[in-house]
Amino acid sequence: MAKQTPLFPVYEASGAKTVNFGGWQLPVQFSGIKHEHETVRTKAGIFDVSHMGEIEVKGKGTLSFLQYMMSNDVSKVKEGRCQYTALCQEDGGTIDDLVWYKRSDESALLVVNASNETKDFDWLLKHSHGFDVQVENRSSDYAQLAVQGPLAESVVQRLTDESLVDIRFFSFREGVTISGHPVLISRTGYTGEDGFEIYCDPESAAELWEAILQEGKQEGLLPCGLGARDTLRFEANLALYGQELSEEITPVEAGIGFAVKPDIESDFIGKDVLKIQKEEGSDLVSVGIEMLEKGIPRTGYEVLNHSQVIGHITSGTQSPTLGKNMGLALVSKNFSKPGTEIDVQVRKKQLKAMVIETPFYKRN
Repeated sequence: MAKQTPLFPVYEASGAKTVNFGGWQLPVQFSGIKHEHETVRTKAGIFDVSHMGEIEVKGKGTLSFLQYMMSNDVSKVKEGRCQYTALCQEDGGTIDDLVWYKRSDESALLVVNASNETKDFDWLLKHSHGFDVQVENRSSDYAQLAVQGPLAESVVQRLTDESLVDIRFFSFREGVTISGHPVLISRTGYTGEDGFEIYCDPESAAELWEAILQEGKQEGLLPCGLGARDTLRFEANLALYGQELSEEITPVEAGIGFAVKPDIESDFIGKDVLKIQKEEGSDLVSVGIEMLEKGIPRTGYEVLNHSQVIGHITSGTQSPTLGKNMGLALVSKNFSKPGTEIDVQVRKKQLKAMVIETPFYKRN
């Protein structure tokens, strides 16, 4: 039986179309994927992301433990700031990509992908021996709403006394009251737009959802589902675990090498492999592609040079903002230069495509 977030009764009442995603029954759309996508690009949308996992690490050894587990440089993060990073295997393959929140030198909150929550927790627990830390899975204690889009700040600001303009990109505040409920609020985003993540008690989620929807009505704020979340993150070239990233794909290959810092003095799991890939370049490279012939490149489709397989599509769709059929692909580095012509096996046909720059979309 698929798990349900505290907001499931709210979607049912609103007639949302739901799907099973990573063991959760979640809304794929409310009013239509393209409409929701455009609303987030031009106004604002609210997403239920309560399925995401939350893991707490506490104790005197918090920072040294996180530095050993994660690919990014943990020492650069100040209190009240967030950092994007990856958990890797010894061979460099990605266990998960995540954002962690630094509460203090002795307390951190890790926000992980829903489908990997148990795997991540077990991996962290397994490696915590020898470090002065407690690792706790707190996922059931949090619901999470994401308000995204150019009007997100003005809508949420009217529901709180906290100055949101002071919460910078990749920062967070705790103990903020929104519409009468105490929350942790951050500003990271997974859509390519400005916006906030609101972590609250599961009991408060439905009231907060309704309050934000009501407050944003005049600006045209809409409830949005996973469909628009996927097309939005795709245009902004934000990796999706299970597609751009996996245990077989390293962060460097997936194009998130900026979150890998092999030059730090201390060791982290996977460092040796990732250091070589960053210095010498990886054999496989994540690229953007645009179809030159009519057809949509879907996840798993083969990418070819003439008839030789040189990679595969990791994500693909018709971009709602650009109106073009586009994809992200993992290809041999010899074919990764923008302007390179390639073919994509779309069902029984090989269709022409071209490697292009990413991200496909950048906000002004």
